[in-house]
Amino acid sequence: MTSFIDFINTLGLLHLTAGNIIMMIVGLTLVYLAIKYEMEPLLLLPIGITAVLVNLPLNGIANWPVAVNLPENVSDSIFRTIAYMNQHYGEPGLFDLVYYLLVKTEVVPLLIFFGLGAMTDFGPMIADPKTALLGAAAQIGVFVAMLTALALGFNLHQAASIGIIGGADGPTTIYLTTKLAPEILAATAVAAYSYMSLVPLIQPPIIKALTSPEERRIRMEQLRPVSKREKILFPIITMIVIGLLVPSAAPLIGMLMIGNLFRESGVVERLSKAAQEELMNIVTIFLGLGVGSTMRAESFLTAQTLEILGLGVVAFASATAGGVLFGKLMMKLSGGKINPMIGAAGVSAVPMSARVVQRLAREEDPGNFILMHAMGPNVAGVIGTAVVAGVFLALLG
Repeated sequence: MTSFIDFINTLGLLHLTAGNIIMMIVGLTLVYLAIKYEMEPLLLLPIGITAVLVNLPLNGIANWPVAVNLPENVSDSIFRTIAYMNQHYGEPGLFDLVYYLLVKTEVVPLLIFFGLGAMTDFGPMIADPKTALLGAAAQIGVFVAMLTALALGFNLHQAASIGIIGGADGPTTIYLTTKLAPEILAATAVAAYSYMSLVPLIQPPIIKALTSPEERRIRMEQLRPVSKREKILFPIITMIVIGLLVPSAAPLIGMLMIGNLFRESGVVERLSKAAQEELMNIVTIFLGLGVGSTMRAESFLTAQTLEILGLGVVAFASATAGGVLFGKLMMKLSGGKINPMIGAAGVSAVPMSARVVQRLAREEDPGNFILMHAMGPNVAGVIGTAVVAGVFLALLG
């Protein structure tokens, strides 16, 4: 009889909570959005289905809590952390190892940046360096969201992690949150990637509200050709300069620029292709599994999560507005030669926000082609967000 009762107690169904059910619905919703509407499917699909799995009780695939206040003599070493977690929370499940060894150690986010560098063409920004200012201006969204988060009662570390969502850069958001506020990683990651996929819906109303049809019709001069030498020197110089000025940003910028050097050098095409395809695919899978494993009912179903999701909209909207307004300033200073809409591409949702700008330009003038001009601030936004993350780490890390 005792054995039968013990067997009954092992049935996950008896341990299923209302929170587990809600989180499974949330996970399945992400899966639906990824499949039906192709909303960032490469990440929302693995995140969503993993969220379903970790909320099935007693499966042993995720046994360790995501955020733990570790003793000082433990937190500075991943090996001591693993030993501590094993001693206090039992044997790790698969997702515990993925999260603690690959995500929390920043291995996966940094490799994502390496792949992004191999996929990115910085030529438009090199051809017109002043567009980098638009990428910097769009970072205003980071600080608006951060200050709003502080006003809502989040601590400084959490507010910085929430604010970085405004950079529209998922890997940077995960990288910074893992270091500063791992307890809100799931919410910030879901917000960042969900709203990145909604850029075509979020940005157009803001752009149209801040610009006139005449401004949206402005045609820009064709960009000058960029030499191979310039493209090779750019990642090297950028990595050294930013590494010296903002050392905390060096890991992100360094991996981004190494990947880009592989692309532009022309002598390691096989490695560049591997970084863009095989490596990027593998680390994307691990990133999705690691983030999804943090979406457990006990840590995700809080009022803070809803606030973070709302602040994500604030971050994206204010980043878009900041870029457009600075674009209008540059338009006036240039005597009307710059289309202010390209400032909206300063958020680093590459190349989605640049395509949004191009679509709006063609709605006003079918012959207006400003996609490459928008790509300048678009790729600059990637660098800008990484630098801001580095500054936050230097001040708070």
